[in-house]
Amino acid sequence: MAAPATRFAVNGYKGRMGQAVIKVLDETKHTMSAKYEKGDMFDLTRTDAVIDFSTPEASLSLLEACAGEGLARPRPLVHVIGSTGFTPEQRDELIRFADEVVIIQSGNFSLGVNLLMGLLKQAAARLAAEDWDIEIVEAHHRRKVDAPSGTALMLGEAAAYGRNVRLDEVKVAARDGITGARRAGDIGFSVIRGGGIVGEHSAVLASEDEILTLSHSARDRTLFARGAIQAALWGRTQKAGFYDMQDVLGL
Repeated sequence: MAAPATRFAVNGYKGRMGQAVIKVLDETKHTMSAKYEKGDMFDLTRTDAVIDFSTPEASLSLLEACAGEGLARPRPLVHVIGSTGFTPEQRDELIRFADEVVIIQSGNFSLGVNLLMGLLKQAAARLAAEDWDIEIVEAHHRRKVDAPSGTALMLGEAAAYGRNVRLDEVKVAARDGITGARRAGDIGFSVIRGGGIVGEHSAVLASEDEILTLSHSARDRTLFARGAIQAALWGRTQKAGFYDMQDVLGL
């Protein structure tokens, strides 16, 4: 007997990513049970999985609703969170619901970006910090409100992990004026905002004699939507907990 179809809700449906998710759900003939925008009341009674590209505040509110609805279900709801810009305190709030909801949170749902993270982690582990500087360069459309992007921070975390350090100890997110020489081991971030750029990310590893660049270009937002839907379907087979796209892809 075939498994019942997953019923999807979309939060932030008026946004560019929300519209991409709805387009892919329609193309792939998945069932959409509800769609929400800022200020809407959440009715999750006919929903199995929520795909959420909104704001940290809206995501936390929806996550609480998912936890409450899941109490009446034999299986927890799946909440796929693509919102970015969470503070450390808000991220702690997300984790608080991991006993009641299958939470899949990622700054990027692209297969290519997640593979890039793995490559960067390995490169950072093998190239000595005193000899190789790391810069994360990212570009997005003019409407993006947070910087560095969630994906850029993911790449920074991967590099820091490879070097066995904490990103917040080596992160340099801005330079202006007389900054002095670069400190060995720092991981820098450069941000570009303009036009309709979907998403460009590069990790530049530079020594005195050579430069290694690992990069990814997003051409269409539907690639993120497809990844988020894939994550939701994977989440339907999991226990409540806190996951990311690396878990979904088995990386």
